[in-house]
Amino acid sequence: MSNMTNEGKTIDPAAAEMLSKAASEKIETTWDRYEKQQPQCGFGELGVCCRNCLQGPCRINPFGEPKRGICGADADLIVTRNLLRTLVGGAACHVDHAFDACEQLLAVAEGNAPYEIKSAEKLSAIARKCGIPTDGKDEKSLAKEVALRALENFQNITEEPMNWISHSAPQERLDVWGKLGILPRNPDREMRVAMHQTSMGVDADPVNLLLACLKIGLVDGYAGLQIGTDIQDILFGVPSAVKTAANLGVLEKDKVNILVHGHVPAVSEKIVEWSRKLEGEAKAAGADGIMVAGICCSGNEVLMRQGIPLATNYLSQELAIVTGAVDAMVVDVQCIMPSLAQVAGCYHTKLITTMPIAKIPGAVHIPYTPERADEMGQEAVRTAIKAFAARDGRKVDIPAHKSEVWAGFSVETIVGALAKVDPADPLKPLIDNIKNGNILGAVGVVGCNNAKVKQDYITVEMVKDLLAENVLIVATGCTGHALAKYGFLSPEGAKKYAGSKLLAVLTAVGEAAGLGGPLPPVLHMGSCVDNSRIGDLLAALAGYLGVSISQLPAAASAPELQHEKAVSIGTWAATLGVFTHCGVAPQVLGSPVAVKVLTSDMEGLVGGKFYVEPDPHAAATGILAHIHKKRAALGI
Repeated sequence: MSNMTNEGKTIDPAAAEMLSKAASEKIETTWDRYEKQQPQCGFGELGVCCRNCLQGPCRINPFGEPKRGICGADADLIVTRNLLRTLVGGAACHVDHAFDACEQLLAVAEGNAPYEIKSAEKLSAIARKCGIPTDGKDEKSLAKEVALRALENFQNITEEPMNWISHSAPQERLDVWGKLGILPRNPDREMRVAMHQTSMGVDADPVNLLLACLKIGLVDGYAGLQIGTDIQDILFGVPSAVKTAANLGVLEKDKVNILVHGHVPAVSEKIVEWSRKLEGEAKAAGADGIMVAGICCSGNEVLMRQGIPLATNYLSQELAIVTGAVDAMVVDVQCIMPSLAQVAGCYHTKLITTMPIAKIPGAVHIPYTPERADEMGQEAVRTAIKAFAARDGRKVDIPAHKSEVWAGFSVETIVGALAKVDPADPLKPLIDNIKNGNILGAVGVVGCNNAKVKQDYITVEMVKDLLAENVLIVATGCTGHALAKYGFLSPEGAKKYAGSKLLAVLTAVGEAAGLGGPLPPVLHMGSCVDNSRIGDLLAALAGYLGVSISQLPAAASAPELQHEKAVSIGTWAATLGVFTHCGVAPQVLGSPVAVKVLTSDMEGLVGGKFYVEPDPHAAATGILAHIHKKRAALGI
């Protein structure tokens, strides 16, 4: 077991309790495995190792020889090739997710999948965005046209850019990207080209490889995030304000507890639906009912649309099972620890996999396809009900910790709340308060947990500092979970953490919207793919002011990033023109060229750049300096 104290691993008291329980029950967790990996490879940390051909692995010594790999690649080339491959891995996750969403919408439109179109308004809005006439068309016909238009992106064999980037991005950004030659044509083609480009004996120009990184960032942003969010809103509904709770205390001792984990709302929506339909069967089995809670982005998706509580975020997913109260964990894709099967095997918990590309030895596999979504949902929920009867009450220990959460702040919900203040010009109150300094600026805080840093610490401490200076925060992904656990997603959090000027704005908007108090100081905008909502909001604000996104007093931050997806999302954000903070350094520090381009030169090309700072208070200071600089340039 780990020699690190629980205090050094997490600031979450619920996680700390479960870490002690795991240790007493001799259950290995991610923190134990992290310690067993020490010392981690210094060459890998710097990004200066290469295994792209069978002559290797090769590595560069930053303090001496060797200076080049066997093929002649130096540190700059090795690092930039590795970075581009990392971005392809991250973008592939989101693009595949979006492609599946398109297929789901097409199946629904053709009557071949048991879902409904939950938002006719979003369907019409997306159709108009794509230039598809809507008059006189029924929902399913229009949905089919939208699905096929989205799928055209994956079939494009021309040199024209993807239609979804042309439909979604501001023209000023399209012009910048076009001049740099980084407008993506077909996401699958661009990822294929990038893999070819990084193979041994192809591209040897680090700067050219870094430009390719920006292109793959745009692939992620528009073929992954934008398509994914647009299509999922049509199918499952545009999120609206909901009230629920977060942390392991949401589990209930006398109920069948089911956790949904991963990133695919098509799966988690069906688990929620069938948990409600089979409530009677759970009661017949001796339970008081069924509790569904979420982990990672599947949790964020059903939180926003169904009011389902959040259990925990990425780093403590094993600890949810350690409570002994989880009867089934239903997983789909991405961020799912393979170790879950071993942890579940120590309890009665059934780990249920659903996707053909994400099987885990030791789990129960209940296959999902759009056509058999109901069968999957029923079988998974009934598996949990059956497992409930085998629960060992002596092993159950549910932490009491949970916090109130208000979530569901899609762009539509935010604009709707602002419309209560100024129905004729909803964005005006927000713009006016930015101009007069009541809102100093805005920061999107997104991303993961990472075992290298104390769970949630960088996120929470940095956000405290920013809120105290009247910076509005929006959040997605596991960062949203983190801030939920500590009260930042509640009206009380506004009173506790927001600066006086920001609090006044949040109170005025919240009361006008009928909440009887302030909005939360952190607006939860959804899952990782929903970072596109942040992009849409920034584009709307820039368009209103007649400026570039890069001129806004705004920034992005991934305080505890760990996944390839976080790197590709961050590259999209920086390419969009946003100052982008990383609390954990990507593996590029072995290349002076990569560091210089990404943290400095990039700003002159696209308006955004990366800023790496692991200390939360120093990070907040750097972000605030950037916001003040942008305000001064705008004369506000």
